[in-house]
Amino acid sequence: MPDRLPPLTALRAFDAAARHMSFAKAAEELHVTPAALSFQIKSLEEHLGTQVFHRLNRAVELTEAGRAMAPGMADGFQTLAAAWRAAERTLDTGTLTVTAGPAFTAKWLAPRLYDFAQAHPEIELHFSASLKMVDLNRDGVDVAIRFGTGKDEDMFSKLLAMEWVCPVMTPELAAQYRTPESLKDAPLIFDDSIVNLRPSADWSTWFRMMGIDFAPTHGARFSQADHAVDAALAGMGVTLGRRSLVVKDMHDGRLVAPWPNALDTGVRFRFLCAEGAETRAHIAAFLDWMIVEIDKTSYITDRMIRKPSSDFQAA
Repeated sequence: MPDRLPPLTALRAFDAAARHMSFAKAAEELHVTPAALSFQIKSLEEHLGTQVFHRLNRAVELTEAGRAMAPGMADGFQTLAAAWRAAERTLDTGTLTVTAGPAFTAKWLAPRLYDFAQAHPEIELHFSASLKMVDLNRDGVDVAIRFGTGKDEDMFSKLLAMEWVCPVMTPELAAQYRTPESLKDAPLIFDDSIVNLRPSADWSTWFRMMGIDFAPTHGARFSQADHAVDAALAGMGVTLGRRSLVVKDMHDGRLVAPWPNALDTGVRFRFLCAEGAETRAHIAAFLDWMIVEIDKTSYITDRMIRKPSSDFQAA
């Protein structure tokens, strides 16, 4: 059997018909007549030497050969489309698509974006607040800001900042709770988004670091880190704030960390893009801006006494 492929138009017609299971709908998608699409399918079948569709009265069904071919054809056309979009993005320096986690987007990016927009009015920013793993080419994303410890292979990866957590509260609450021991009586806020960090970086671990035998379980619990920070800003209680989400509020005086004792989570934020894309003007401008913004609050990080949380695990 020859390995020569049939014409691309015939393969495209088959892919559309297999997805819709309708020649009429496939023809509509491809902007051709049903007769033209049927002709392309027939030419593919002649090339293959067997039918790929059973023609019924009001429908079509894939044959065994059609079922064998359909998944690969769908993947192939998706790959072609992604490659085309990637090529188009190399020509577009006026639009920047960024994905980051919802909490980081809300607490770090959003409050600072006005400054970037003022400095770079020629760049139109598009944001996707999501934690899902992305394929930069397939999903049409230029930059991904990711939080974790995994390896970033086959792409450009720039370490932005390490993440630590420490108790933060409003200045009013700080006046009431002046010692780490006094937090045993304070309304504590739990950020459940960090409970799965290993090693642990929770309230029990922080109290152990401070030499206090206390393992709190009672308090308001939030599944999203930014919601826990918002509750602390509202004066609801004291939360273990993640560096990236609280440094601006600490810088502006809305939150305070009375004791410079932080748990180093070992987790880091990284700036990710396709290998080589970091030199493109709009991506390089965004990366440079992020580094400058991080440096503005580096004095807060510098004064924190960070202890690896693994040093304070329960025996």
